[in-house]
Amino acid sequence: MSRLSHHAAVVTGAGAGIGRAIALRLAGEGARVVVNDLDAASADETVAMIAAAGGTALAAQGDVSVEADVDRAFATCEQAWGGCSLLVNNAGVVQQVRLAEMAPDDWDRMIAVHLRGCFLGCRRAIGPMLAAGSGAIVNIASQLGQIGGIELSHYSAAKAGIIGLTKSLAREVSAAGVRVNAVAPGPINTELVLALSDDWRKAKAAELPLGHFGAPEDVAATAAFLASDDAKIYVGQTLGPNSGDVML
Repeated sequence: MSRLSHHAAVVTGAGAGIGRAIALRLAGEGARVVVNDLDAASADETVAMIAAAGGTALAAQGDVSVEADVDRAFATCEQAWGGCSLLVNNAGVVQQVRLAEMAPDDWDRMIAVHLRGCFLGCRRAIGPMLAAGSGAIVNIASQLGQIGGIELSHYSAAKAGIIGLTKSLAREVSAAGVRVNAVAPGPINTELVLALSDDWRKAKAAELPLGHFGAPEDVAATAAFLASDDAKIYVGQTLGPNSGDVML
């Protein structure tokens, strides 16, 4: 497939899980991809997987909450392919703790990675996209940003912020040719979710109309759609591959 062959993309947190699946899907549809991850070896592994499948990718290690690291990822894309026309803000962390027992540093790190990281990525991408009169941004939120999650209040708050940021930025830039949307996955079988307690995962699965969690590839398919011209009238939307946990 080649519906994304016109795109040079930056995908954050693409060394594993949903981010890796997105990077592989975008590359499989023709995009050239900068794979960002905090862990350099994981980023390199994703790049190798893309190359083995016949795609084109480069690695850019960095922390999305650090402005200089974000700039380096975009510079990698610009130097290789002239500019970034597609950004997927996916990087994230998770921690299971009740708010009463949460350290301020835990709260700050969660907000920094998810919400500040999304802000920094959007801010770095948007100027060149506006100058070009085109571009797409896909922000990975969560259904917990819509309904909240027990022992995940800081995660839920950060993801709710991403949804609000997505809607606001879409109102600012859509008329100039830049589309901004979000994906709010439900529970997905990734390393992060599998690190949560067995009790949490069993209880959550029992709540889902489908009765089971999704796969990273389900989210990747949604992100690829939003990145493509098939989604040309989607702006400020939050799509939910969530096993029925949220129905809108």
